[in-house]
Amino acid sequence: MNEENIDGMNGCSKVRTGTQNEAALLALMEKTGYNMVQENGQRKFGGPPPDWEGPPPPRGCEVFVGKIPRDMYEDELVPVFERAGKIYEFRLMMEFSGENRGYAFVMYTTKEEAQLAIRILNNYEIRPGKFIGVCVSLDNCRLFIGAIPKEKKKEEILDEMKKVTEGVVDVIVYPSATDKTKNRGFAFVEYESHRAAAMARRKLIPGTFQLWGHTIQVDWADPEKEVDEETMQRVKVLYVRNLMISTTEETIKAEFNKFKPGTVERVKKLRDYAFVHFFNREDAVAAMSVMSGKCIDGASIEVTLAKPVNKENTWRQHLNGQISPNSENLIVFANKEESHPKTLGKPPTLPTRLNGQHSPSPPEVERCTYPFFPGTKLTPISMYSLKSNHFNSAVMHLDYYCNKNNWAPPEYYLYSTTSQDGKVLLVYKIIIPAVANGSQSYFMPDKLCTTLEDAKELAAQFTLLHLGPF
Repeated sequence: MNEENIDGMNGCSKVRTGTQNEAALLALMEKTGYNMVQENGQRKFGGPPPDWEGPPPPRGCEVFVGKIPRDMYEDELVPVFERAGKIYEFRLMMEFSGENRGYAFVMYTTKEEAQLAIRILNNYEIRPGKFIGVCVSLDNCRLFIGAIPKEKKKEEILDEMKKVTEGVVDVIVYPSATDKTKNRGFAFVEYESHRAAAMARRKLIPGTFQLWGHTIQVDWADPEKEVDEETMQRVKVLYVRNLMISTTEETIKAEFNKFKPGTVERVKKLRDYAFVHFFNREDAVAAMSVMSGKCIDGASIEVTLAKPVNKENTWRQHLNGQISPNSENLIVFANKEESHPKTLGKPPTLPTRLNGQHSPSPPEVERCTYPFFPGTKLTPISMYSLKSNHFNSAVMHLDYYCNKNNWAPPEYYLYSTTSQDGKVLLVYKIIIPAVANGSQSYFMPDKLCTTLEDAKELAAQFTLLHLGPF
C-alpha cells in the first residue's frame, strides 16, 4: 500500500471520523486486494482488479449510479455492487471537502453483470429512505458542433475537423428540411475514443474557436438510447428520415405498400421525418431493407427501426450531466433546425406503446383520440384520482408527485440569458416548499432551452430525477 493510496483516502476523514474512515477503506483494500487512488476529483478502486490480464472490458460494461448519500463511501458501496458480479473498477466522484458528489461509475467485467446491476439495484434502498438510481453508462465518443455554415458539405466538415482535432472517425451531417443541398447548421463528429472526444471538446469549448470564420458551438452529443434486444425484436414501426416537407402521409403509405400491398397500418409524418406502422414485424423488417436509400419525391430516404423507450426511466437517466426529453411532442423539438439539435437524428425514440408493443416497464395509457358521441355520459373527476401513467408530461407528473406526498404545488421561476448568436435562452428554477429546507433548496437543470414549454418540461424532468421514485 503506497502513500498515494493513503492520501487518496484522507479527504473522507473530514466527513467521518478520520481513523474509522481510513480503517474501513484499508480493510476493504486488504480484503479484496484492489488498489485505490484519488485523482482529478474522483477516487478509483481497482481498474484493473488484481491478477487482471488483457484489455479493459468493452463498452456497455459500466453503469452510472446516482443519488448516493454524500457521507457514503466504498466500504459500504462496493459490497452492494459486488452482488451483481465482479467489479473491474469503481469510480466515486469526490468533493474537495471530502464528501462524495452523489454519484459514481461502476465498471463490471461483462455486459451481463452490468445489466444485472441495473435490474437489481436501480431504486435500491441503500439506506432507510434513500434510494439510488442505476442505469447504463456509455463512453460518449461523439461531439455536437453547431453554427456550421449551411453550405458546407460532409467531406469539407470532415476534412476541417481532422485538421483541428485528432482521432476523428466520421462526421454525421443532415440535409436541411427545406433545401436538401444545404446542411442544417450542425454536425455530429465521431471520435475513436471517449478520451479523443474529450480532448477535442477541451480544445474547442472556450467559444473562441472558429471554422471558416464562424465561432462554433461545441458540446457532448446526447447519447443514443440503449434498448434491449428483446424489446427491439417486437418493434414493427419504421422511422423514415430525410423526407421532403411537401411529401404527404398518403404518398409515404403508398410507397411502402408497393413492395407488399396492404402491409402498412398507418403513417405519422412530422416535418421531414415519419413513423410507418406495420401490421406485422416481418413486413416492417423487409420494408426497411427494401426502402432504405429509395427516392420519394426526389429525396433519398433513410429507414431504420424506431426505438421504444420507457419515459419514466428516461427521466431518471443521468449521463454526462444530460437529461434527454423523449415524449412524442419533444421528438419534434429534437429535430427542429432552430431548436436544440444535440440528439442524433436517427432513430428517435418512440413512447413505449406508440407501436402497440409493451416494454418490460409498467404499462402506459395509449395516446390517441376517440369519437365523442352526443349523449355520452361524463363523470367529473379530479386529476389526482388518476394513475401516474395517465400523464404524459413531466410537468404533470411533478404536480401529481407533490399532491401524492401531500405537498404544496411546485413553484416555477423563469430565468433567461442570451446566446452568442443572439437567441434568448430560458431555464426554470423549481422550488418544492416541502423540501426547500432540506438537503436541496431548489432544482435547476444545467441546460438552456429556446422555448418556454421545453424549459419547463426539462426543469420538471430534472426535479423528478432528483426527488426519487414515485
